[in-house]
Amino acid sequence: LQKILAVEGLDAALACAVATLGEHGAKAAYAALNRRVPGFGPSFFTKFLYFAGKTVPPASGPEPLILDRFLARRLRSLAAVAGRETGHDPDGSVAAWVWRDRDWSPHRYEVYLSFLHSAAAQVAATDGWPSNASCDLLECALFHAA
Repeated sequence: LQKILAVEGLDAALACAVATLGEHGAKAAYAALNRRVPGFGPSFFTKFLYFAGKTVPPASGPEPLILDRFLARRLRSLAAVAGRETGHDPDGSVAAWVWRDRDWSPHRYEVYLSFLHSAAAQVAATDGWPSNASCDLLECALFHAA
């Protein structure tokens, strides 16, 4: 952590990401940080974007959420089951590629956000989920199930 905090330009990169979030949305803010600061990968900077999004809502698109290897593994597991059941990914290789443990592209982050926001809306329509719950509750549930 000390190495990351000592990186020259960290403050500017974070400020740029917050401004980008407010002007262009979560995917663009993710792209602004992706591979910009050594040691500061998506598992860390999506946490930053999540909390930044609470004070600077994105101009467009969904609010940022945290994506780390635990959530990716949970999504990989769910996608592998769906792939086997539908016959679209019988061996789980597509799920393993899409939801690998790291190096998610800005596009993959956008897919993740879209999926979680849509899934949260679907479960909110059921009796077993709070109707006013935000999508970060689903993210938290997936994290703790991982």
